This record gives sequence, structure tokens and C-alpha cells, in this order.
Amino acid sequence: MRFLIGVDGSAKSLDAVRLVGRLADPASDAVAVCFSPLELERQLPGQSRELVDGAVDGLFAEVCGLLPTGLACAPERIRVEQPAALALLESAATWKADVLVVGARGHGAIEGFILGSVSRAVVHGATLPVLVARGVPPAARPPRVLVGHHPASAAAVTAAMRGFRWPAGTDGRVIGVTESLLAGPLPAWVEQRVRDPDTAAIANAWKKEHEAEVATLGETLAAFAAGLPEPFRKHAPIVAEGNPGERILERAAADGVDLIVVGRTPTDALSRWLLGSTSEAVLTRAAASVLIVPVERAAT
Repeated sequence: MRFLIGVDGSAKSLDAVRLVGRLADPASDAVAVCFSPLELERQLPGQSRELVDGAVDGLFAEVCGLLPTGLACAPERIRVEQPAALALLESAATWKADVLVVGARGHGAIEGFILGSVSRAVVHGATLPVLVARGVPPAARPPRVLVGHHPASAAAVTAAMRGFRWPAGTDGRVIGVTESLLAGPLPAWVEQRVRDPDTAAIANAWKKEHEAEVATLGETLAAFAAGLPEPFRKHAPIVAEGNPGERILERAAADGVDLIVVGRTPTDALSRWLLGSTSEAVLTRAAASVLIVPVERAAT
């Protein structure tokens, strides 16, 4: 696995380094650190390029100290004279990275939607998995990971998950979400109609169909989990009902999850604007780190 980490000196970017340190295999994985002096100059207004260059040297030394000792390959330093998002995307392609890692400066709809961020720009521009770090699991316990399932992204997510070295004891769980049988309480006029035998029969058939869908989803999730690394086969999959983004976020918060893994399927811009998407909801609202795995758009 080849990890490319974007570092700008912020605490969140250093969290990205620490997270890679927990997930990388020192014996085989390669790590490169991408710096954009243009971003550092913004943080050091009025300072000479010599001072900025010294800051880059100091940051690289700090990053090396945060990574595991005994790496088979010494960390590489990549310096690109471009804005951060563009530098990261181009460097990932040139260096042939498998995963692009960035730190998130915050979370919530205002930060993610109105203001935008380097991490959000990278996620939407990348054709490889992007790991957005929001803190690091405590060293005293293994990480807790929640993997969201979607039929269109299942194969891509499985392939990405197999590339990581999951620490011993990782608590991995799989969740899938189906539509709710009812979006809310029955209106009064529907309750009156249900008393009619024909309408009741239709309602019962609808209920049985829904129960069959839930059972099928459970079987699909079990097959999906069976293809994931061993830590994700310990628990029975979670079958939830409702909005996928909401259910994934709720479960992650309830379980104190450290990392959420979701696929990003090709979606036209208008649909994403009007309806949003699961990956967008998780990326902008989760308190945990997020691994976004893109799915290539099928050729037409």
C-alpha cells in the first residue's frame, strides 16, 4: 500500500500522519508526504521563502517522528508549488498512490458545504480512496470501524479494505440500510381504509414484501462481510431502515466509531445538489475519520 499524506502543519494534518501510522504496515507499505509551500506562506505572511523552506524541513522531521520506526522504505518528501488540493491530486497520480490522506479542519454542514475545504475538494476530485482524518483512536484500544454497504460500491470498498493492515483487535462492523416500511405514522384516512378487507390484504402483502427485502439485505451483508478482512467478520451485520446517511451517522455516534468507510458512487451534479448523497452526508457531518472509496463511472 502506498500512502500519500498532505501536511500543512495544522494539528489535523498531523493527525492524518498518526492515523497512517496506525494503519500502515511498516514491513511493506510506502509513505510520501506532500507539502505545498504556497499553503505555508499563507500561514506565515510576510516571511521570507528561506523561512518557509525551513518550516518545510522542520515539518518533515516532525512527520518522520510520528510514523512507526523501522519502515522498510524511508518516508519520501514531495514538494509542489501549487495550491494544496491540486498539489495533492497531481502528486497522488505521479507517485502512484493507493490512498490519499488529508486532515479535516472541522465537521458540519457549514464547514463542508458553504466554505468548502481542501479535504472536500480532494474527495470530489480523486479517483482513488481518500482518508479524511479527524483524530486518532486512543493507543490503549484497537480502532472501531464501521463499513457502510451499497451494492454499487461493494466491490471497490472490499478491494480497498483488503489493502490496509488492520491492527490486532480491530472492532469492525458492517451496516446496510433499506427503506423504511413507513416514513411516519399512518394518516387517519389510511387507518380507516385498513379496516377494509381488501385494503388490509394489500397492506399485509406490502409488509411481507418489505420483510423479504430486509431478509435479503441481511444475506447480502453477510456475503459482503465474508469478503472483508477478518476483523469485519466477527459481528453479525447491522440491518437498519431509513436514510442511509442518517443511520450510518447515528450508529457511528452510538458505538464511538473511529473510522467510517463508505463508497462514493458516480452521481450527477443536480441529483447531489437536490438530494445529497450518503458519502457527502458522512463526510461533512461525521465526528469520526472517514475513508471515501470512489467507484468509477461505467463507460457508455
